[in-house]
Amino acid sequence: MAYRRIEVNQPSWNTVLVRRKLSGVLAELETLSKNLWWCWNDSARELFKSIDPDAWAAADENPILMLDRIPRSKYKSLEADTEFLSRLEKVSKEFKQYMALKAERKDPSIAYFCMEYGLDTSLKIYSGGLGILAGDYLKETSDMNVNLVAVGLLYRYGYFTQMLSAYGDQVSKYDAQDFLKTPAQPVMDENGNWLTVTVGFPGRPLHARIWKVEVGRTDLYLLDTDYEDNLPEDRSVTHHLYGGDWENRLKQELLLGVGGIRTLRKLGLNPQVYHCNEGHAAFIGLERMNEYINKEGLNFEEALEVVRASSLFTTHTPVPAGHDAFDDSLLGKYIGHYPHRLGVDWETMMSLGKINPYDRNEKFSMSILAANISQEVNGVSWLHGEVSKEILNKMWPGYLKDELHVSYVTNGVHYPTWCAPEWKVVHEKVFGEDFKTHHYDKSCFDGIYKVSDEKVWSVRTTLKTKLIDNIKERLSDPIAASHYSPRQVVTIKDTLRDDVLTIGFARRFATYKRAHLLFRDLDRLAEIVNNPERPVQFIFAGKAHPADKAGQDLIKRIVEISKQDRFIGKIIFVPNYDITLAKKLVQGVDVWMNNPTRPLEASGTSGEKASMNGVMHFSVLDGWWVEGYKKGAGWALPMERTYEDQNYQDELDAATIYGIIENEIAPAFYNVRKSTGRSEEWIEFIKNTIAQVACNFTTNRMLTDYVNQYYAPESVRVGKLCENNYAEARAIAEWKRHMRAEWSGIEVLSVNRPDSTIDWETKEDSGACLAEVVLNLRNVKPEEIGIELLIASINRKGNYHIDEKCELQVVSNEPGRTVYSASMQPSRAGFYQVALRMYAKHPLMPHRQDFELVRWL
Repeated sequence: MAYRRIEVNQPSWNTVLVRRKLSGVLAELETLSKNLWWCWNDSARELFKSIDPDAWAAADENPILMLDRIPRSKYKSLEADTEFLSRLEKVSKEFKQYMALKAERKDPSIAYFCMEYGLDTSLKIYSGGLGILAGDYLKETSDMNVNLVAVGLLYRYGYFTQMLSAYGDQVSKYDAQDFLKTPAQPVMDENGNWLTVTVGFPGRPLHARIWKVEVGRTDLYLLDTDYEDNLPEDRSVTHHLYGGDWENRLKQELLLGVGGIRTLRKLGLNPQVYHCNEGHAAFIGLERMNEYINKEGLNFEEALEVVRASSLFTTHTPVPAGHDAFDDSLLGKYIGHYPHRLGVDWETMMSLGKINPYDRNEKFSMSILAANISQEVNGVSWLHGEVSKEILNKMWPGYLKDELHVSYVTNGVHYPTWCAPEWKVVHEKVFGEDFKTHHYDKSCFDGIYKVSDEKVWSVRTTLKTKLIDNIKERLSDPIAASHYSPRQVVTIKDTLRDDVLTIGFARRFATYKRAHLLFRDLDRLAEIVNNPERPVQFIFAGKAHPADKAGQDLIKRIVEISKQDRFIGKIIFVPNYDITLAKKLVQGVDVWMNNPTRPLEASGTSGEKASMNGVMHFSVLDGWWVEGYKKGAGWALPMERTYEDQNYQDELDAATIYGIIENEIAPAFYNVRKSTGRSEEWIEFIKNTIAQVACNFTTNRMLTDYVNQYYAPESVRVGKLCENNYAEARAIAEWKRHMRAEWSGIEVLSVNRPDSTIDWETKEDSGACLAEVVLNLRNVKPEEIGIELLIASINRKGNYHIDEKCELQVVSNEPGRTVYSASMQPSRAGFYQVALRMYAKHPLMPHRQDFELVRWL
């Protein structure tokens, strides 16, 4: 009997979202996972890891993602696990006590703007040093309870994941972030609607959603354009960090600056001080001026006084080409309406970002804009401060580089993030009670000298073993080890040892960082790594920008060399350098190496992270290491260049590196006493590094410097300017307008300079430089004009350096004739350059570069 075939219809599937909702005591896990406090507090990290170590690792240590993957049955067992619940209660109590202090935050209040933040691998909105620094800074503001709010962008694809081909070519892989699996949370209004801001673009508005990331007590607000209210070309504005063409970069910076200010206002926030961390966010100045002009009734000059008095610009870039700049035509397309809002013409607005606003070929510099709308400007190390003076010197042509108000705050690193848990246990016992409060004297780091040699050696050995094991585990993944063959991976695992001197080099692969330097003489290098008594192994990691072919070629070259028989397992490149890998490296290697072309390293912080863990720094004296180097606590290449030819200099520096490793570093490491199995000499290096170096380069010291040097003074000054309906700001702006109108009319009647030869004697009244200037001031008061005598010397590069200066005093004042006079005795004999300078002065100006009126006489 034949059966009739019955037709079966197609299945009807519909999507169902199953959301995790923890209740009862486990609800605290939800709270902890959404505040990044967990990522720098070991008790919270260990709590999440203990739930399921394998799931924790599979989720890349992202608690939100891990909690989504945990089956219901596991939660049931946790609810019955009294030991786990006890630890959860303890961590939750610690967190709540920490967060309760947020209500005690005091002035000054600060708004902080940056393009990237490196907080944790679970939030991929960073690419390198700038972001990591900003992330550490936010964590420190939380720990020190400083009243700061931060603003940035939320990138859909963030920065790339690095993979390597079999030939060592870098492959950039972009993975879309699922924002619901990150610590970013939508910001809603009282009606449950998502808060958004808009920025005017040509012919349409750009809409951005507001997200909030809780970084302990500090709130970070992020803007995202990737949703249906925007055109496709505008949705991609926040797709990639530093992605796209110059037009997209301008869109991003307008969103960060203009949109960032509007975000704060939408949230009801009006901080006292505004910190522009790099020039990317400089449009905050234009938008704030727009507010003062159109909401407070100030004019352009008055608004600029208030904005300048409450703004700080930190530059991180050591080369002129690294500063963003845009064509007039592109700016006209996007901010052509702003001059009307500000009540000025196009050239006046352009003067904020150009040396010559009438030069259509000169690009509008975001760094010049940031410096012009900020009362204070700083570099990120002493040396970088000096370099920044040179880069920005053209903004103030009446002054020499050494006179500029541009200063510095040397970068630091967040101790709780980068210091290994094993070291924290040791430090807690010897650094004192104040250290736990985040308000301490750096001398507490001297407590490391109380720790036994045995304990120090044990911690360092443990950390290096963990690093070596981690690298072997990483190379077990065929995808991560795709640049090595299976046979090479086996050889590496067999060769890599935890009892060998291990030197780390990990950072962004840019040519100026000279990763190639170690490979100038491969035969010499082979002798070093294969020394039978004192072997050395090198671990490399780092990404090159996708557009940086030269940087990618460096990576490929290192991979090729690492495959040679004489180097296999002794020189290793570990791909996909990120925060997680960075922690392992700075905690586990013995020496951290850095050899940039001086002075192109603005600061650098990876070596600072290493020093927290007793890892010695070996570097060119550049960036932070100029201030950090101490004999007996690391090694340094000379500060001064020997050759102008960079190739010759590289050859010399390479030879110096080989010599220091062979003759100083390796002998100290292997100088092991047989009876103890330890090197007392090396332990002394470790203790000195922690006590004498690490103590100076924490974000604790860095944030204290920012508060004392900038935030507190600026908040006081801007407060005074704004009192009584901005009376003081209006008065200063009016005085400057008056002085500009009268400046060209001031007539120099006579100038008497010092004689060309001065006989200097020890007698009190001999050898004086005499100077007299007679002016017809017309409508200017004598006290509004400063005249000074400068004595300068010239260095071998032809640059002037002011040795002494003396202000001339008014000795007589009659209608149409004011006489200024002074005499000064040079402190030393020699050839000097002598000049006289006239400038406008006012007691309410914060510094001389606050006003452009200067004339050499």
